[in-house]
Amino acid sequence: MIKFPETIDDEQQLEELLSRPSPEVVDLFKTLEGDLLFLGIAGKIGPSLANMAKRACDQAGVKKRIIGVSRFRDQEEKRLIESFGIETISGDLLDRSFLESLPKVKNVFFLAGMKFGSEDNLSMTWAMNTYLPALIAEYFKDSRIVAYSTGCVYPLVSVESGGSLETDKPQPVGEYAQSCLGRERMFEYGSIKYRTPVSLIRLNYSVEMRYGVLVDIAIKVKNEETVDLAMGYFNVIWQGDANDVVLRSLDYASSPARVINITGEETLSVRNVASEFGKLFGVEPKLVGEEAKTALLSNSGLAFSLFGKPRVPIQKVIQWTVRWMEEDRKLLGKPTHFETRDGKY
Repeated sequence: MIKFPETIDDEQQLEELLSRPSPEVVDLFKTLEGDLLFLGIAGKIGPSLANMAKRACDQAGVKKRIIGVSRFRDQEEKRLIESFGIETISGDLLDRSFLESLPKVKNVFFLAGMKFGSEDNLSMTWAMNTYLPALIAEYFKDSRIVAYSTGCVYPLVSVESGGSLETDKPQPVGEYAQSCLGRERMFEYGSIKYRTPVSLIRLNYSVEMRYGVLVDIAIKVKNEETVDLAMGYFNVIWQGDANDVVLRSLDYASSPARVINITGEETLSVRNVASEFGKLFGVEPKLVGEEAKTALLSNSGLAFSLFGKPRVPIQKVIQWTVRWMEEDRKLLGKPTHFETRDGKY
């Protein structure tokens, strides 16, 4: 039985938990061939994902070059990543001369992309989310690629449906989601043309105590702001669990590209989660509107069959989040806009 701490008291403890490799990840790295490259490592997910890979290498007793690439506008984040024992390379992936200077390693993780503010800069949204993947698929054609996508490529579905499956036809709403489907199509094209093994990760949504859908709801409840119920249901997964399965998806990369939904097993209710936060914060949530009959939901049955179910229960994450916010610890200030129904981010 896995034991979890009652509270997470600082970012160092949080990072340790987010990047703690499972025995399955360690076993993977005992036999994995080649070095690893994380493109777009700066941000919410990349540092702990790469750190988990580094810790898995250490525990497996193997030495691999692990490299993180980003523009690194935040030098403090760059130093943090380097403190994990990860090499960093600074530059703009849209600069073709820079891209073609990168080492051609065996295993590539693609995390770069644009979401927030996409409606205000649509040309850059398409450049980052579709044009850049085409460049990556060509330059790293001899690698194995795991590329982050999003559940936003699916349409809104009935709450009773259990969520969209990988075999369902994408129907992206809005140009952000359309550009993300473009990302997938470019990696699929490269996978077929060059026989590149690819895994496409449709993530929906990862959470921890500094950001995510749970934090978005918790902030509004704690500050006694209104919580809109229109997007009344959602899926989430603890980011440490998401990191685990993303690394292990290297084993399932294929040509043609394999699509894998990554999220939690529960369909969560905004109303119920807000009520739970209200009880824990000691306030009455201000709920407005009514739940629509549809929501953005994914079904991760395939992932569960490949990797097992998430280890960290969402109720535990809710409790951790309340304590974190009661102590006024750091938040990233990056709302997910999960309540958006028109695709405009």
